[in-house]
Amino acid sequence: MMASTMASTSSINEPTNGQATAENLDAKSTPPSLPETTANGAPPPSASSAVLVRGQMPAGSQGVEELDFNKFAGRPITVDDLLTGMNHMGFQASSIGEAVRIINDMRAWRDPESSAKTTIFLGYTSNLISSGLRGTLRYLAQHNHISAIVTTAGGIEEDLIKCLGNTYMGSFSTPGAGLRAQGLNRIGNLIVPNDNYCKFEDWVLPILDTLLAEQSASKADPRIPDDEKLIWTPSKIIHRLGLEINDESSVLYWAAKNNIPIFCPALTDGSLGDMLYFHSFKCSPQRLVMDTIQDLRKLNSMAVRAKRAGMIILGGGIVKHHIANACLMRNGAESAVYINTAQEFDGSDAGARPDEAVSWGKIKAGADTVKVYVEATACFPLIVAGTFANDAS
Repeated sequence: MMASTMASTSSINEPTNGQATAENLDAKSTPPSLPETTANGAPPPSASSAVLVRGQMPAGSQGVEELDFNKFAGRPITVDDLLTGMNHMGFQASSIGEAVRIINDMRAWRDPESSAKTTIFLGYTSNLISSGLRGTLRYLAQHNHISAIVTTAGGIEEDLIKCLGNTYMGSFSTPGAGLRAQGLNRIGNLIVPNDNYCKFEDWVLPILDTLLAEQSASKADPRIPDDEKLIWTPSKIIHRLGLEINDESSVLYWAAKNNIPIFCPALTDGSLGDMLYFHSFKCSPQRLVMDTIQDLRKLNSMAVRAKRAGMIILGGGIVKHHIANACLMRNGAESAVYINTAQEFDGSDAGARPDEAVSWGKIKAGADTVKVYVEATACFPLIVAGTFANDAS
């Protein structure tokens, strides 16, 4: 026992082979002393070789370019002037330039055999409809620039509600309790009066009554085969709401008029869901039925049949994944533009860069992609001005 203890103590106190004593560590960590000056007045060679490492850029490398406003003296500055000046500025300015290039490539492409165009899927979150970006998104539907839209429930109802009442500017720092007491709802620095949702209820409930009546009549009609009876889907209901609102400021109106399908896999997650909930009590025991599988088949089939697929996705979450997963059915999209500020360190769908979707087969290997790390209201109007709206000018 004594010998064992002594051996243990000895092994602790005595450095083994490869271990250093404090003196040895001090000796190893202390850099060799350098003379204050060298014989010829040059800096120490070790410092020079560490700092002045020579390198060579590959042939054809693009240099950083600066935006020189002096070039525009005496004339108005155009969108093309700005975008051209930003292309090689670096950081997110260059990402915006890449987004413009990729979208213009989507629009210019034609299938050599059928002359078919790129099928462009546009996705956006509800907050962007609440903001003034709604007008930009409406423009795309109005002029048939996109093939399909995927959005959230808020992206549906807020578009309709804006036809019934105004949204106002507020402040990010306005206390929620005070707003609640006044019947005001805050979306970032935007304010939506709760009266707007009351107006929405008054407008939409009679339409839901009509949808239910049409569904019931179809079901009861013996002349209609079972496989042809009316079954509502989210996209069919959204199409109908777009026609009913009959307002040219609405995204839904123009999408319905131009037969651009709007898909909303989470249609019940919002004020419209509240209305459907209230309506289910009002009409009990009857129920308005929605078939989400039919919409899933429709969206996925659009992707499968596309000669070429492009994604433009503002924000993340369900709108981003629903489009990307549809493109999985065709082994990936050929091009993609993501615009959001989310980071990938938490493994979120929103934060994922396009290359992560490549690993899942949702974007093709070698596809033309970019992620723009800029809040969408700050950059998407500029991107649209350099792409879709450039035709009008």
